[in-house]
Amino acid sequence: MDTIIELLPLIIPIVLLEVAMRVYAILDLFKAERHVKLLGKNAWLVIILLINFGWVVYLLGGREA
Repeated sequence: MDTIIELLPLIIPIVLLEVAMRVYAILDLFKAERHVKLLGKNAWLVIILLINFGWVVYLLGGREA
């Protein structure tokens, strides 16, 4: 239990960054002018929400320039 408490200062910022990037990716996905590659917006939403680091996949490969 003490090990978990000692690691909390490292884990909390990582979790907050993960949540913030998921929110950013979802907001970016549903912009009116945003076009996506390969899949529909609903499929990308599922990827962003359910897959670990799915937001990275979307931001790097799912958006059209």
